[in-house]
Amino acid sequence: MKIKSDSRKIKEGDIFIALKTINNDGHKYVEDAIKNGAKMVIVEHGLYDVETVMVPDTREFLKGYLKKEYGYLIDELTIIGMTGTNGKTTTCFLLHQALNKLGLKCSYIGTIGFYINEKVRDLVNTTPDILDLYELFLESYGKGCKYVVMEVSSQAIAMKRVLEIKYDYAVFTNLTKDHLDYHKTTNNYANTKQELFKNIKPQGKAIVNKDDQYFNYFLLSENKNITYGFSDSDYKIINYEIIDDTTTFAIDDGQKTKYIIEILGKYNVYNMLIVIILLKELGIEKDLIKQVVRELKASVGRMDIINHGNNKIIIDYAHTPDAVTNILNTVKEMNVNNIYTIIGCGGNRDKEKRPLIGKIATTLSTKVIFTSDNPRDEDPSVIISDMVKNLITNNYEIEIDRNNAIKKGVQKLVNNDILLVLGKGHEVYQIIGKERIQFDDREKVLDIIRR
Repeated sequence: MKIKSDSRKIKEGDIFIALKTINNDGHKYVEDAIKNGAKMVIVEHGLYDVETVMVPDTREFLKGYLKKEYGYLIDELTIIGMTGTNGKTTTCFLLHQALNKLGLKCSYIGTIGFYINEKVRDLVNTTPDILDLYELFLESYGKGCKYVVMEVSSQAIAMKRVLEIKYDYAVFTNLTKDHLDYHKTTNNYANTKQELFKNIKPQGKAIVNKDDQYFNYFLLSENKNITYGFSDSDYKIINYEIIDDTTTFAIDDGQKTKYIIEILGKYNVYNMLIVIILLKELGIEKDLIKQVVRELKASVGRMDIINHGNNKIIIDYAHTPDAVTNILNTVKEMNVNNIYTIIGCGGNRDKEKRPLIGKIATTLSTKVIFTSDNPRDEDPSVIISDMVKNLITNNYEIEIDRNNAIKKGVQKLVNNDILLVLGKGHEVYQIIGKERIQFDDREKVLDIIRR
């Protein structure tokens, strides 16, 4: 693709288009693009030394250009968009795995990168901007994919990164407290996510978690809606239980069917049910669905279990009150002795969730070690002070150095105990100030155990 919105990616003969975002304006980089070899620029204002196309709205122009040039190819892909506070990455990755195991070639676009079976590369954003998305769609198409499953973040919707993408299926997982530093109110957050459900193809369908208190935002009258959950819905979860290292659950969709999966927890029953619904919608036989879902593994940094003697160390991305509650409640069902939790909160992000996470962690754990987690421009000790504010229990300690916190956590394990290392999951860095410093929770744990 010769049209680009990132001046750094411009090569000799490319076209640069100056896009405005909430935080930036591409017009500031037009001269850089020209220096890098742009033969033409598409702008809303300004005069330049190369061929210049002036348009009222560059984003509107780009939408039309992409549709005209590549729309006929993109239309051949089945695009599945997933939104929600928690569960997007796990569910998308599980579906990506399942379709590929069934010989239905599928790509994945989301938090942990761009995958076609194996990882192709990392992505800067969970949901890239429209030009980058089209490049990923075209790469998927060129490599024989018939399906694309993608995470659609609320920020991407608000920033109009996904404007004009039409979905065959739109999925709502849940909506809990997060990103309120950006959206300000939960209603704003819900209304933003709702936009995804206004972009379903005429024959497409919406798949909505009916147990979530905001489900009505996503059941739009113009869509063909499918509901799921423990409450009365099209796909009703009858029961579930954790047995050893598996979760067993039954679904009533007119017929009762039992499933066994190798991923633990009630919240993963929701995630896997979405996969089951989509596989059924795509025409896969029930017996084959039962077989394939048992073979699926969670994505990197999601309920990632490391055995250490007869103890377990679990690394997980949980960083919202709901996600922390879910994983702690899951391990409480595993008949263990003690639960030790290492957790922090990100700097320059929603401060309201900090005391909530502190309370949840101390209430559901034997002991908590509060530590740093991407403090960015904030003092980690101030972040932790927010987390422990008004706690009525004293079953915690503070260790700002995350490496030392993990060492202390491992040393506490005695017999049939669990250590949870939460918040970073797949991330292989700590953001301190403006720097990204190499730091991988899994690597640190394995290094400590070896020693």
